[in-house]
Amino acid sequence: MPNIKPISDLRNYTAVLGDIAVGEPMFLTQNGRNRYVILDMDDYTKTYASVHLMTELFRGRKSGEESGWQTIEDVETALGIR
Repeated sequence: MPNIKPISDLRNYTAVLGDIAVGEPMFLTQNGRNRYVILDMDDYTKTYASVHLMTELFRGRKSGEESGWQTIEDVETALGIR
């Protein structure tokens, strides 16, 4: 079950931070609407890395479709491993 608290609870931020568990984001609401998310730093880092990887994979695929794909031999030659 998601951990949801009103942003006004941050007045006692020590108690709010004590309710955060690793792997479980805390959602903060303002005027009854979702506004912010508090994440453990490791979870944030993993999420950011995943988004970055997916972005790079998309760019690579788009480049391959627009400019043409390289053969494995061309890649090996360019990397100097052939």
